[in-house]
Amino acid sequence: MEEIIVAPLIIFMLVVAPIWLILHYRSKRQISQGLSEEEYTQLSELSELADKMAERIKTLEAILDAESPDWRNKV
Repeated sequence: MEEIIVAPLIIFMLVVAPIWLILHYRSKRQISQGLSEEEYTQLSELSELADKMAERIKTLEAILDAESPDWRNKV
């Protein structure tokens, strides 16, 4: 019965565990490095787009409030 458990455990320790540790610490290192220049640029662009979209939504809501005051209650 012990041989059934020992063989998969040895395979796990020799193959899976080292790969798991390498990938784990690689991801930890990438997280600690922060954003790259390209990622920071992309984040800035997305932030600007989100701000523009928020302004458009405010404008559309103002127009709808003026033309149809009870539009919010219909949804």
